[in-house]
Amino acid sequence: MKRIPRCVIAGAVAFVVTLILSHGRSTPYNNYVLLARALLDGRVWIDWPGAYIDALLYQGHYYVIEAPLPALLLLPVVAIFKDANQTLLAVLLAAVAVGAAWELGERYALPRATNAWICAFLLAGTDLLWCAMLGDVWFIAHVCAVCFTFLALVELAGKRRGWLVALWAACAVESRFSLVLALPVYAYLLATDPDRPFELAPSARRALLSFAGLLVPVAVLWVFYNEARWGTWSDIGYTTWYHQDQAGMPTGSPFALQYLGYQLQSFFVAWPTWIGRYPWIVPSYGGVALTWTSPALILGFLARSPARLVCALLIAAFLTALPNFLYYVNGYAQFGMRHALDFEPFLVAIMMLGVRERLPRWGMALIVYSVLVGLWGCWFWSAFLRSS
Repeated sequence: MKRIPRCVIAGAVAFVVTLILSHGRSTPYNNYVLLARALLDGRVWIDWPGAYIDALLYQGHYYVIEAPLPALLLLPVVAIFKDANQTLLAVLLAAVAVGAAWELGERYALPRATNAWICAFLLAGTDLLWCAMLGDVWFIAHVCAVCFTFLALVELAGKRRGWLVALWAACAVESRFSLVLALPVYAYLLATDPDRPFELAPSARRALLSFAGLLVPVAVLWVFYNEARWGTWSDIGYTTWYHQDQAGMPTGSPFALQYLGYQLQSFFVAWPTWIGRYPWIVPSYGGVALTWTSPALILGFLARSPARLVCALLIAAFLTALPNFLYYVNGYAQFGMRHALDFEPFLVAIMMLGVRERLPRWGMALIVYSVLVGLWGCWFWSAFLRSS
């Protein structure tokens, strides 16, 4: 009998763990189900059930401003079951993300035990598990982006087919827009020889043509989608929301250097709160810094080779992090820093490269700590903030 691939087993374990923690609940913030219904009805505006659903009022209709891919994935289910459980899709996507991460670890020649440590960190030591168990509109977008980013990295570590890298990358972009900034890095990795970072690979021309060949129609479809919503080729959704949001400003861009200090404090300083009664320590409603939730990320500093890949992943992490460090809000109403999921796949890949030879005991300790903190965050939200 054919052996079940370990990546499938890893994904199955992640699915079971996430499903149990989700309690099978269907999120009330099911914007993507509403959008899927609208698309099946041949329109891009949603039937707005009330103020608890974040949707932009524009010229008499309400629109979902988040990237639309989760809604597209829900189309077959919503076509059959009108009240589809959006959270179940988030659970499935988290499982695929962990399975893809396991496969990436194998392609990076990670020892099996080390791969298990890193994949456990990805699931519970980041906000991936927390986002997936809730499945809210903002959270499933992150899970979807993580899933497809890992699939792109797996292909880049394997056959390097340009069209398939572009397909997974486009899916990530249409889940979280900041992932568009990783496209030049993918193109570089496709174009250059893995052993000679400044020389073109023999298949560079074919890979880049197929890479661009798939991205062009995706871009065209995106323009049509914006025309249908806003009457213009560009996406004005987030900017218009910023102009209407109490936390925003009536003019200008939601991305500005003036927000950098606030974001640095959020990502690296914000700590849990001591309340002096049970449960004694609680995560701030505005999030907890990576310093306290995911310190195992520092294992990435051990990565030295292959230099071409380490540098490319670092650049991808920096580019995709940049919009989040300049944005006017930090992802408020969250555990941890959910916006970090935009760039954490690249950091986790760097972690893998850093521990291929040996995972130090202090690294194991940091992973255990990160996982326990992540599970604590899931427990707290389920027990006190989302108990039904």
